[in-house]
Amino acid sequence: MVARGYVQGVYYRASLQREAEQRAIRGWVRNQWDGSVEAVLQGSEEAVNAVLAWARLGPTRAVVESLDVSWSEPDLTLTTFEIQD
Repeated sequence: MVARGYVQGVYYRASLQREAEQRAIRGWVRNQWDGSVEAVLQGSEEAVNAVLAWARLGPTRAVVESLDVSWSEPDLTLTTFEIQD
């Protein structure tokens, strides 16, 4: 997924990590050079959809203008959810 809008500097990554960990989601989240936030989410369909629903709103100070979602095969090497620099 890629979140666009006012999503950097508003605890979007840390908040997404918390939401993901609460639902046993594996993957990562990172800031992109263009001001967007990119993430990979792996888990049950229900859990991933719940995190995506949260991601469309983000934390209180965020303004999510769009959320692009694409689906792919799981990466079996992912075992935790991390914030990447």
